[in-house]
Formats: sequence, structure tokens, C-alpha cells
Amino acid sequence: MRNCSVDRTLTILSDAWSFLVLREVYLGARRFDQVQAVLHMPRSTLSARLAQLVKAKVLSRVPLAGSARFEYRLTERGFDLYLVMLAMLRFGDDWLAGDKPPPLRLVHTTCGHECHPETICSACREPVNALRVVYRDGPGAGVSHATAMPQRRRSGGVETFERGRPSSVSRTLGILADRWTFLVVREMCFGVRRFDVLQERLGIATNILTDRLNRLVSQGILRRVKYLDVPERYEYKLTTAGRDLYLPLIQMLRWGDKWLGYEKPLILKHLDCGHDFEPIVACDHCRQALDPHDMRYHLTYSKLREDHPPALLAADDDQTGPA
Repeated sequence: MRNCSVDRTLTILSDAWSFLVLREVYLGARRFDQVQAVLHMPRSTLSARLAQLVKAKVLSRVPLAGSARFEYRLTERGFDLYLVMLAMLRFGDDWLAGDKPPPLRLVHTTCGHECHPETICSACREPVNALRVVYRDGPGAGVSHATAMPQRRRSGGVETFERGRPSSVSRTLGILADRWTFLVVREMCFGVRRFDVLQERLGIATNILTDRLNRLVSQGILRRVKYLDVPERYEYKLTTAGRDLYLPLIQMLRWGDKWLGYEKPLILKHLDCGHDFEPIVACDHCRQALDPHDMRYHLTYSKLREDHPPALLAADDDQTGPA
């Protein structure tokens, strides 16, 4: 498999549950019971995901004073992953909210305005569009053996992920439900179109690849296009919505490049300005790069039932962490 910081990031965020555990921490949860009460995931699964995030130095496990219990705190790496979440949230807001308002309204405290995060070029500060970016090999390019990971089933669909709360991140994860789906979309963004090439590049079983492609077509992320009549042959192309998934993926690429200790496998170039760039998540009002510590939010739905632990910290609460 090609060296890629997206794949390396996915060795840490190995499935949708890992993203959702982090989402709850970003929303103010600190303890095991707070996360479990919202996500309704098996306790053994939650324990495994928390241990994995601690091992990857995304969370730290801190003993509570005068107690045998622990709480979980974001590290610098963990705060930086918040920008991946914002890119996923923006996709869900733009494409998956239907006729309802987004579940959260973000506020950028630096400028004081409601914020719709956008991905911009670090060189020209203009919005990034997947069709206007090319890449070339970086110093870390090449191929390596695929990372050995547990072969888990898909975690579920959006109904599973929204059991605890409405969430644009959950809706996005209803599409990108597992590592294989992320990697199929990644290859499509690299320009791969055909089944046999996808299979060769990813080393994926044919039944799994068929399942992921069919799901992405049914979800409006890919379209299936005939390119040969006899014998019938088809290729897959990203829809407009599918191209917007490029933005969360390049945030994962940026995070992996920064934190995982490898030389960059890919270098991105923005065709609009002609410069190599880093993808920045910025406020659409003031155009400044977003810092997780400067983000707050307002709910657009009713709070969770009173018997749930108070995992939410809203914009008018006393909080120091991100939305």
C-alpha cells in the first residue's frame, strides 16, 4: 500500500466509534461514564478505544484527586485533531442536514461571530476545492506493508451513531463508517476510478470492496459510469458531495504529517495560486485559522435527558476546551 498520512491517522482513529469518543471529549465529557451514557456503546469497546487514544497520546489519563477513578484530557495532539472534526462537521452541515438546521451553531470567540469552518490554502488564504489541487510525491513517498489492524465489521449507520445526540459528525461517519471506506474515498481523490485498480492499490477483498462501492453509490458520494459496452465495464466517479469529502481527508493527512513522525509522503499544490500549501481550517467570517480553545457552540436541539451525565458544555458555560 502507498505511504499515506491518512492511512497512518486511521491506525489511531480506527473506526467511527473512535471519532465519536473524541467528539464527546470535545463536547466536555471527561469521564468514562459520561461518554458511555451518551454513545450507548459496549463498555469493553469504549475501554478499548480510550486505551488506544491514550496510547497514541491523543488523550491523557489523569487520576481524580482523592479517588481511584480517572478522567481523560486532551493532549496537544488531541486538540489538533479537532480540526479534522470541524471539517467533518462542515461536510455534514452542508450535505446531510436535510431541511433541518445543523445540530450545533459554532461561535468563534476571536471575532465573536457564528462560524462555518472552511478549508483554505496556507499560501493564498483562499478556499480549497478538490478540483483545484494536485499532488506530487514527497520525501516520504513509497510503498510499505499495510498496517496490521483488527478486521472489524462496519460499526453501523447514522441511526447507530445518532442514538445519543443529533450530530453532523455522526452523519458524516454514517458514510465514512470504517477504515476501508475512508481509503476507497482517498483513492478516488487520487484519481483512481476502476474496481481492479482499487483492489490492487488497497489489497482489499473483492466482497468488501464491492460492498463499500455500492454503499457510496447509494449515499450519493460516487456515481457508476459505463466506459465499455462489450463486455460491460464500469468505473466510479466522485459526485459534487463526494469531492467535498476531500477536505476532511486532507486534514487527516495534515495531522498525520505533523504528529506521526514520518516524512511527508505527499505534497499538495493549489492550482489557483500555484503554491504548495497546508490545508488550514479557518473562520469564514474573519478568515483566521481556528484554534480549538477559541471555539464555543450553541445547541439547536433539546438537551439530553436529565438522567444523562452533564457531558455538554455550551457557549454560555464556563469552559476552557473546544466546542
